Amino acid sequence: MNLSFRTSRFMLFFVCHELIISAFYFQFVKGLEPCPLCIFQRLAFMGMGILFLVAAIHNPKALGQKIYNYLTLIPTIAGIVVAGRHVWLQHLPKDKVPTCGPGLNYMIENFPLGDALSKIFKGSGECAEVSWKMLGFTMPELTLGTYLVFATFLVLSIKSISKKSLPW
Repeated sequence: MNLSFRTSRFMLFFVCHELIISAFYFQFVKGLEPCPLCIFQRLAFMGMGILFLVAAIHNPKALGQKIYNYLTLIPTIAGIVVAGRHVWLQHLPKDKVPTCGPGLNYMIENFPLGDALSKIFKGSGECAEVSWKMLGFTMPELTLGTYLVFATFLVLSIKSISKKSLPW
């Protein structure tokens, strides 16, 4: 089955949309409060979704498709880094888990942006807590896998764009 660029990007937008809806479901229906790293993972999915939607609406030729794929790799790689850090924190021994720090809103409002981001990525005890699993995988492990699938798709998509259709 060979999907057009537009159709595939609308489908990928829909997947990102559903992942974000699922995150809100877990937060507001199931009562699982997101840690700062979870929120950054949501932002990465939102960035990816927006780029997929814009790419689908624009429906560019080969060069534009390649540019959109590279642009979408940026939030995808950011998601891989954040989810990877989150998984690492969850697998630390109990005595190595960082202590809980101030909340995300407090850090953003009261610290310079660089300091706030540094504290967020160091993680805290709440980021190491495992409060939900599916098929033995934690939510950060599942999101890491999802980001890796997206990244693989984007890289393969970049490689599949024919050099003949590019202007050089």
